[in-house]
Amino acid sequence: MTTVTVPKRRYDDDLPAGHHPSKFSRILVWTGLVVFLVYSIAPVWFLIVSATKSQRDLYSTNGLWFADFHLFDNIRDLFTYHDSIFLRWMANTLLYGVAGTVGMTVICVACGYALAMYQFRGRGVLMGCIIASFLIPGALLTIPSFLLYTRLHLVDTPWAIIVPHFFSAFSVYLAKVYAEGAIPPELLEAARVDGAGEYRAFFTIGARLMTTGSATIFLLGFVGSWNSFFGPLVFLRGEQKWTIMLGLYSWLNIKVDQSVDLTGLVMVGAIVSLIPIVALMLSMQRYWRSGITLGSVK
Repeated sequence: MTTVTVPKRRYDDDLPAGHHPSKFSRILVWTGLVVFLVYSIAPVWFLIVSATKSQRDLYSTNGLWFADFHLFDNIRDLFTYHDSIFLRWMANTLLYGVAGTVGMTVICVACGYALAMYQFRGRGVLMGCIIASFLIPGALLTIPSFLLYTRLHLVDTPWAIIVPHFFSAFSVYLAKVYAEGAIPPELLEAARVDGAGEYRAFFTIGARLMTTGSATIFLLGFVGSWNSFFGPLVFLRGEQKWTIMLGLYSWLNIKVDQSVDLTGLVMVGAIVSLIPIVALMLSMQRYWRSGITLGSVK
C-alpha cells in the first residue's frame, strides 16, 4: 500500500507572488500582538489576584501574584456588607440595563430600517443631523437634561436612567448601515405585492434579517448601560437606587472620609460585576455566528 504524504500548507502560500512578509514584519506583528495581549489581560489578572487576598495581604504582598487564598471569604463579605447593599446595586444595574437597552434596540432598529428602506423628503438632512450629533459630548447635555427631568419629576427615579438610554444616534446609524446590506429591497417589494403591510414586512422580514445587527446594538448598549457612571451620579440620590459602578466608587470614598478601607471589597465587586457581561457575550455568540453564515451563503 502506497502512502501519500501531503505537504503542509503555510499561510504564506495563500499570498500572491512577491507579497511574502519579511522576518522583520512577522516579528513586528507578533510583538504588537503580545503587547496588546498583555495590555488587555494585565488589569483583569490584577483584579483576580487581588480578589483572592485578605486586606492585609493586599498591601503587603506582590500585586501580581497570589498569597493566602481568601476569595470565598471576600465574596461572603461582599454580599453581606451593609445589609447586602451590593446585591441591590446588582439588581438596579440589571433593571436599568435590560429595560433601557431593550427599548433602545427596538427604537434604533426601527429608525435605522426606516432610514435605509424608505425614501422621503428630508432624509438626507435627518441623517446629517444624526451623524453631527456624534460630535456633541454627552456631558454638555447634563444641565439641560437635569432641568428637564426636574420639571418632569424624574430625578432620583429609575426613569431618569432608563428613558435617556432609549435614544442612541450611533445605534441608529449602525442599524441603518446594517439594514442597507442585509435587507434586499426586492424582498420587501415581494412582500408588499403579496399584501403584507409595512409593519408586518418590518417584523416578519426586516427585523429577522437584522438579527445580528440588533444583537450587536443590544450588546453595545447593555455594556454601556452596565458601566455607566456619570448619569447615575447626577440623577440618583439615595444609595438604594445606585448602580454597581456608583456604589463601588462610594466605597472607595469611604476610605477617604471615614478611614474605613473597603478596597478589598471593591476588587471583589469589580470581578463579580464582570460576570453578567461575560455571560451575555457568550450567550450571544450564536447570533453573530448565524449572521456570518448567512453572509457566506449570500
